[in-house]
Amino acid sequence: MCGFIVYWGYISSELVTDIIITVGEVKFHLHKFPLLSKSNRLQKLLSKANEENADEIQLDDFPGGPKAFEICAKFCYGMTVTLNAYNVVAARCAAEYLEMTEDIDRGNLIFKIEVFLTSSIFRSWKDSIIVLQTTKSLLPWSEDLKIVGRCIDSIASKTSVDPANITWSYTYNRKLSELDKIVEDKITPQEKIEPVPKEWWVEDICELDIDLYKRVMITVKSKGRMDGVVIGEALKIYAVRWLPDSVDALVSDAHAWRNKSLVETIVCLLPCDNGVGCSCSFLLKLLKVAILVEADESSRGQLMKSIGLKFHEASVKDLLIPARFPQNTKYDVDLVQDLLNIYKTNIKGSCDVEVEEKKDKANDESILGQMSLLNVGKLVDGYLGEIAHDPNLSLSSFVDLSQSIPEFARPNHDGLYRAIDIYLKEHPSLTKAERKKICGLMDVKKLTVEASMHAAQNERLPLRVVVQVLYFEQVRAASNARTLGNSPRNSTNTHVNGDKECEKSRGESCQSLNNQMCHMKVRDKEFHKNGKLNKSSKNSRSGMQLLPSGSRRIFDKLWIVGKGQGENRSSETSGSSNSPTSVVPGDTKSSGSSLRHRRLSIS
Repeated sequence: MCGFIVYWGYISSELVTDIIITVGEVKFHLHKFPLLSKSNRLQKLLSKANEENADEIQLDDFPGGPKAFEICAKFCYGMTVTLNAYNVVAARCAAEYLEMTEDIDRGNLIFKIEVFLTSSIFRSWKDSIIVLQTTKSLLPWSEDLKIVGRCIDSIASKTSVDPANITWSYTYNRKLSELDKIVEDKITPQEKIEPVPKEWWVEDICELDIDLYKRVMITVKSKGRMDGVVIGEALKIYAVRWLPDSVDALVSDAHAWRNKSLVETIVCLLPCDNGVGCSCSFLLKLLKVAILVEADESSRGQLMKSIGLKFHEASVKDLLIPARFPQNTKYDVDLVQDLLNIYKTNIKGSCDVEVEEKKDKANDESILGQMSLLNVGKLVDGYLGEIAHDPNLSLSSFVDLSQSIPEFARPNHDGLYRAIDIYLKEHPSLTKAERKKICGLMDVKKLTVEASMHAAQNERLPLRVVVQVLYFEQVRAASNARTLGNSPRNSTNTHVNGDKECEKSRGESCQSLNNQMCHMKVRDKEFHKNGKLNKSSKNSRSGMQLLPSGSRRIFDKLWIVGKGQGENRSSETSGSSNSPTSVVPGDTKSSGSSLRHRRLSIS
């Protein structure tokens, strides 16, 4: 039979072939002499075939398959072969298998491929990535020949190049724009070219498989020239590229192991810069996925530690992590509590260091620490408002989380009031003691005017709390009246003595309120005993005229409510005093017609 290759027909020849080499399912009809001059391995195989009077050789597990062997065969016959980023690794592995070294013939295939790799492939950003992608199907040959390592080093070295000096297209996975073409041709255009960003390389390497991506990122980090923010951005883009959005897709049997490996790899690649490199939102989303795919404990622990460093940057939405079995709540409250504890430990440790290093010296870091705690206070109150809707949320969990932040981190209690009001609404079966306990979390003195007006009409609150809200609003009104009554020239003294005035008015009002409450109790007893009010009770009624007209109307309302509900309502005065809540529009009811027209809801 004539011809070099039966199935592909390289070229025609009148010489009859004398050997058949089978690679996979393809048979190559070749001549012995060209093969013997280039391949040491084929020399051995052909010698053995001659001894056995065989005219066919089987090459099992040939790297690169028939296409790679075709390149080697063409080279043996002196034909021109075309190498590129897509076939060079297969050709290099095939040449190594056939032992096409310089010992057999000078300028052999291995030498020529190595020159091509060094002078062309590893100098190109795009080709280095393409070649690295092709190495996976040629393991372990590509690894043993150090092609993988050289590709990774080439890519990592180029990522640390000053962006101002980049002269190649960094967007190989999209069509080149005109400006990109100009840059590649090293022609300076008349119009100004936009500067190359620091993270120009992160999208290109997203096409790598996770194991190769991990090795590239480790090498990039080991060079120590890459900013942690850029590393964090690269990890975020890779996670978005490969992690599915659907929960079902995340935990499906077909992809669960891959997603688990991907999350664990990303976690181990997080920059070691105290959480600066990655946003808290991204870390929390990664934690959600890690929990869903059941990543190992070390990965979840590392994530929680990183989140604890930036907990003050989180949002309420980020913290709404679904609870897992055996928890019966909607969201994982215990996890948020753990994150908050880690944050508090970090804050305490940093404060201790500051005190040790700079005693009696104010510094910016301590101020920033206090600001972050204020953010955490708002965050916790917002989170409490969300989880309060859960009917399975225990009172102890709500109380423990609320008490986890220091008092100064919650200068305003409107958010806490809103959360408590929602919890009371969603848990109507709470006992009086439990209502007293949860309302005791808030301080009515720290409610805004709008929240106080809402709380004064909130029938879900214990009566004692409502009375305290009214009392402190009276104190605040009296203090404001004194302040406005002062002349402008005494404004400085008024500001300095504002707290003293408030305390003075509070003491006076406290005595007046106590007297009136005593009169109210006496009149209540006499009413039940005699069925009518006696003279002394009328005198006590007249004592209420000492209050401002607005407060008298509210106390009239409370008196009427007390009469209508009897002992059950009056017994609620045992509730705790410290309870401000945010306003929930439309959730409260007013029992007095006069108050119904003056109701104000706060959003």
